[in-house]
Amino acid sequence: MDNKSIAGILYETADLLEVDAADSFRIRSYRNAAEAIEGWPQQISDMIANEKSVLAIPGIGKGMLVNLKEMLTDGKLTLHADLLQKYRPSMLQLLKVQGLGPKTIALIWSAYQVCDLEGVEQLAREGKIRILPRMGEKHETKLLKAIEDYRRIAGRFLIETAQIQADKIIEHLRAYPGVEKATPAGSLRRGRETVGDLDILVTGPACCEDAEREKLIDHIIKLPGLMEIIARGENKISFRLRGGMQVDVRTLAPESFGAAMQYFTGSKAHNVSLRQRALKMGYTLNEYSLARLDNQEVVASKSEQDIYAALKLDYIPPEIRENAGEIDAAEKYALPRLLTQEDLQGDVHMHTVETDGRNTIEEMAAAARERGYKYMAITDHSKNLAFANGLDDERAIKHIAKIRAANEAIPNIHIFAGIEVDILEDGALDLSDEVLAQMDIVIASVHSHFNQSAGEMTSRLLKAISNPNVSLIGHPTGRILLRRDAYAYDMDAVLQAAARNKVAMELNAYPDRLDLCDRHLRQAKQAGVKIIINTDSHHTSHMEKIRYGVLQARRAWLTATDVLNTLPADQFAKAMKHNWPNA
Repeated sequence: MDNKSIAGILYETADLLEVDAADSFRIRSYRNAAEAIEGWPQQISDMIANEKSVLAIPGIGKGMLVNLKEMLTDGKLTLHADLLQKYRPSMLQLLKVQGLGPKTIALIWSAYQVCDLEGVEQLAREGKIRILPRMGEKHETKLLKAIEDYRRIAGRFLIETAQIQADKIIEHLRAYPGVEKATPAGSLRRGRETVGDLDILVTGPACCEDAEREKLIDHIIKLPGLMEIIARGENKISFRLRGGMQVDVRTLAPESFGAAMQYFTGSKAHNVSLRQRALKMGYTLNEYSLARLDNQEVVASKSEQDIYAALKLDYIPPEIRENAGEIDAAEKYALPRLLTQEDLQGDVHMHTVETDGRNTIEEMAAAARERGYKYMAITDHSKNLAFANGLDDERAIKHIAKIRAANEAIPNIHIFAGIEVDILEDGALDLSDEVLAQMDIVIASVHSHFNQSAGEMTSRLLKAISNPNVSLIGHPTGRILLRRDAYAYDMDAVLQAAARNKVAMELNAYPDRLDLCDRHLRQAKQAGVKIIINTDSHHTSHMEKIRYGVLQARRAWLTATDVLNTLPADQFAKAMKHNWPNA
């Protein structure tokens, strides 16, 4: 059981304890342990034999150590299982609905003994929620909208969740003799921000003969976390994982692997256009090969590169296979050189123990240097985020001094002094201009009052962009994937103002944000707005999530020249003071 699975059980236990009206200290202990384990760089399973090392993790006491041992030994937590039996697993589905917190669910359970989505929806439609304490007609209407939104996104998974599952399945497959390649396809390979299901393609000697394929599929069935076999055929097995994700694993002969990769990567629209092109050229294209129409002679099949070349096209990277002009560009050999992770020279949105981060300035800098970055920035929160221990003017000034001292002391990386300052309800910033002017980089972000009208939010953002100290707008739409929609505003007006004021837009790479989305990134590029890709790291381990931001940027056809943190440190510093290159 990995850290993410352990943390998930602990989070669920805390939520169910809250529904159960348990002691608040006990509830908090489970949440604190979950947060600590989720962000811990080492796997608890590798540490558990050394009790002292586990007890050294903040939030882990002797009682929680017993729980961890039980989970790693039995694959479950008895308290968690007992609470699920008491309230039924459907209670966990309710907890995923925005606005349905544990206290509200407990209230509904106490009044009606209802703990499933359909039952709560029926109560709301019958006007039975509004009569409960602390409820009302407005709350009831919001609840119905939240249930509708939940149903719209149900069955989708964050790209990171899908990648973690794919990595585990691929590791399991590669452990089997005779497997040479095991590769994800579908929307995960295209870098979509959320994934409905997983497609894994496998090839090698183990896939070539019926008897060997049967043995391989028997091996696949032993995958930890496999809960239900949906279908089993000659070349394919479909199953469902513990978290609900469906996985299709296809076994392929090596000679058709390239054709299958092209076909199962998609997108559907891209494949339709490609097949139409093949037909016009006298070919037929399917998951087995590109072949001549007249005599079925195979032209290409082993690699995707061979298939695109035979169709007189540049190789089209998976991230842009969306039938959005990529085939025309490939025909003219005019595809751009898309951004790569190696192009990035720094990550400039990071938090430390000074506010709600888990590492010191020095630890964050060392981790950034280890990744090969030439620079980074410390950008802790401002005071409006009280729960994050945000900085006021006085603490901000002292923090700048600490960052400058660390920059002098730590070699081979430049540490910029910055802040993530809140954009208040009226568009004013949360720290004084005198303090902000001393920062190397100022990220201005919205963290409150998300329900403003589009006009109010537009005015709020425009006012922030007009502040001469602001370098970029952080997570510009405020969305939390699968949990919170973007707030409404006039994107065109905001991007035009950003271009005029030379204020960059952030692509927040944290996988539950990926904000801006690929569509808005293209819009920003067209408006002449530069992008900065950041991880919003609160722990050194979060820095690796930059890869999801790069995938998003590639989906938007961004190149290194569109992204400011591909610049050397001195040029980047100028860009943060509104001196963009080639502007």
